[in-house]
Amino acid sequence: MNDILPGDYLDLLNEVKRRVRSAQYEALKAVNNEFIALYWDIGRLIVERQTAMGWGKSVVEKLAQDLHIEFPGIRGFSAANLWRIRAFYEAYNGHEKLALLVREISWSHNLVIMQKCKGDMEREFYIRMVRKFGWTRNLLIHQIENRTYEKTLLNQTNFEATLPEAIRSQARLAVKDEYTFDFLELADEYSERQLEQSLLANVEAFLREMGGRFALVGSQYRLQVADEEYFIDVLLYHRRLRCLVAVELKIGDFIPEYVGKMQFYLAALDDLARESGESPSVGIILCKSKDRTIVEYALRESNKPIGVASYRIVSALPADLREQLPSPEQVARLLREIGE
Repeated sequence: MNDILPGDYLDLLNEVKRRVRSAQYEALKAVNNEFIALYWDIGRLIVERQTAMGWGKSVVEKLAQDLHIEFPGIRGFSAANLWRIRAFYEAYNGHEKLALLVREISWSHNLVIMQKCKGDMEREFYIRMVRKFGWTRNLLIHQIENRTYEKTLLNQTNFEATLPEAIRSQARLAVKDEYTFDFLELADEYSERQLEQSLLANVEAFLREMGGRFALVGSQYRLQVADEEYFIDVLLYHRRLRCLVAVELKIGDFIPEYVGKMQFYLAALDDLARESGESPSVGIILCKSKDRTIVEYALRESNKPIGVASYRIVSALPADLREQLPSPEQVARLLREIGE
């Protein structure tokens, strides 16, 4: 025990710990897969028997009672949950892709998505996002209630033309069309500085609404170019993209001049602050409102990756935007990209 440990012992320890955690995670995944498969089979058996033999609701009630007697220590066989299990099977039966995906997230997540989302593509979006980003149940509910699906599909960026293909799809997921800051307490009229201070005072909720993969670098981030000083409202870091994200806050309508200023900030960040191996810096211009056509023209010739979004203090998606959602083919492409 008095032997001096070799210099690379910590490397061994860290590797063993990583392997143990990996094994634990894989074991939990396997258990969850079997658990969801069990519920799937129970749902199938109930539906098939009721359909073939015309059994009524009383069968489910009786089944719940008998299962409780047979397996008294196992939860999940109440009559209410058996009805949920039946609905779960009916919701995804015949949808081969979704039937496989639902086994990769927990039952509680599945229930939220099944009950709160109606369309197959919307359900697939949230299943893939839970799997990819590890959203908790509460965070999933928050994202659904704030209509992250629609806001992601509607986002306005120039990433197709300005970012490497390897990170393009991930970057698109990092910018919404609209953000909901319903946690803010602001007067009817407020300044950009007051908006910034209020967001930073609620930084956890702010980062969660921004997407959950961001870390705060600082506010009023100073850049010195030549003999002049410039300050970025909020500087974030996206952990998966491994890039700096400059956020400019505007309390009025979007105007094209904002793009030129953001291009300048991103060029300076790439030269003065970006570390070796990091992706190009990205800009998000957050405005109180925007005209989608003006944004499209403003971004068309920009050579820096920029997204333009609006924000609101209450949660709602304007009805006219629902009609502008991408085609099913475009949505399917995004869903494939989430799974990559």
